[in-house]
Amino acid sequence: MRLANVKTRKETGLSYVMQSIYTATPFGTKIMKELEPYMPGQEEALEREFSKMEQISKMLNQKPKLKDILYECFMETKDCTYTLERSGNSTLSVVELFELKSLLIIMEKIRKLLLENQEYVLKEFMLDNIEEILNTLDPGEERINTFYIYDQFSENLGPLRKQKREYEIAARKAQKKTKMYLEEKYNLDITPKFECIVSKMKVEQVEKLKTIPELLIKDQDYVNITFGVKPSEEADRLITKMNQLTEQIEEEELKVREQLSKEIYKNKNLISGNCSKMGQLDFTMGKVVYAEEHHCIRPEIVKEHILEFKEGRHLEVEDILISKGKKYCPVSMSLADGVSCITGANMGGKTVSLKLAGLVQLLTQYGFFVPCDWAKVGLCNFIQILIGDSQSLERGLSSFGSEMEELKEILDNSKSQSLILIDEIASGTNPVEGLALTRSLIEYLQERPYITLITTHFDNLSQRSMVKTMQVIGLENADFNRLDKEIKYADRKERINIISRYMDYRLKTVEREEEIPKDALNIAKILGLNDEIINRAKEFIK
Repeated sequence: MRLANVKTRKETGLSYVMQSIYTATPFGTKIMKELEPYMPGQEEALEREFSKMEQISKMLNQKPKLKDILYECFMETKDCTYTLERSGNSTLSVVELFELKSLLIIMEKIRKLLLENQEYVLKEFMLDNIEEILNTLDPGEERINTFYIYDQFSENLGPLRKQKREYEIAARKAQKKTKMYLEEKYNLDITPKFECIVSKMKVEQVEKLKTIPELLIKDQDYVNITFGVKPSEEADRLITKMNQLTEQIEEEELKVREQLSKEIYKNKNLISGNCSKMGQLDFTMGKVVYAEEHHCIRPEIVKEHILEFKEGRHLEVEDILISKGKKYCPVSMSLADGVSCITGANMGGKTVSLKLAGLVQLLTQYGFFVPCDWAKVGLCNFIQILIGDSQSLERGLSSFGSEMEELKEILDNSKSQSLILIDEIASGTNPVEGLALTRSLIEYLQERPYITLITTHFDNLSQRSMVKTMQVIGLENADFNRLDKEIKYADRKERINIISRYMDYRLKTVEREEEIPKDALNIAKILGLNDEIINRAKEFIK
């Protein structure tokens, strides 16, 4: 059973964070895509992962040049996994051998870098020595990022290539004789490639060249005709021998590639192991760099089922606000088994706080540091969020119908140590039934070993004192005289931004008998709604 579905990972902001983490190698990217969460019972493994991150953080901070060099190496890395598999039953091409040699050169460079800084590097990131297989591909040990079937690969290659070159030189000499003869006799201009190019407009010259037995039409386009010099008998004999040698050389090169492919397959596990270690190092570095850039901290992992954090920030929302030159208002929260409700008017950030709780939990269980000043987290077996209008037009479901279907799925799949996040349940139906359904749901969830967090407009949701109610502070402490002066001459868009600046998005725990918050009425009044309507609404509240 999965920890959280795609919608939950997206809505909480986990997917956004994972997409924002930079991995420079294909191996690191693969680890990211296949990442599995830590589940209850795997607390020790999760702690080891966090310790690795802290060690890498220490390395990057104390050795900034090492970080830059490692990323340079990572960015040059190409995934050769398929090539390694192919080497077991196929003969690799020169291009594939070149790519493998390049990868091995990078590996060797990284291995030596890590050895030089081994006091900062965990053993599990240390690459294994691959010099032997690298020397097989690079017999001259030049460590140049090129590949060629060198003469050193076979005792036959050198002599065959030498003989071919001799025939090639002799054939060119024979061709030059013919070239010089034609140039002198017919006053022609023949290129070093033994070609004579003539314009089609020169009809008389074209016809004359056609009659010369030592020339043949090699190519033509709509402007020119290209004549080539026919090989003489001597040149033709030498070219025939060259072609025979070429076949022998190709056969010998094939044998070399077959042998190299076998050697690579023998070392497949060694190379693949190093690829995995590079990916782990790359991925861990990516997590650490992201955590430091976004001021994330290591959460405290506990066995009990709780979720507590101070000054938490929803990273996706924070990035949006920063891009607009605004500040994020951090939120603190303390949740345990049972039901907690967040109340407050719209614009109060209830939904963001709900998502933040899910984000902190999911980031922790996927092995990431969290955007808080402090956090204590117990691992969950199941996490799901119910949020937004997810109506399915194809199936003819209303938003309420679809919401109930999702709620059923959540309740059917929930188990001990679940985290259930519900945003404005039953808001799509009439208030009387909505309130009744919400109260009933809360009573049901109170009796189960889940952490449930619900945002709602409804008040007095349960007669039981066990329901924890948190309220958005909102405009409670705002200076309304100053706010009125600011908003008086602002346009519609500016008014919303001004109210947002005065809004306090932090949460406070409240008792059931406290006075009902009036932020909705305050916002309506600030935005100019008729006083008569506002005052009558206050009377209805009483």
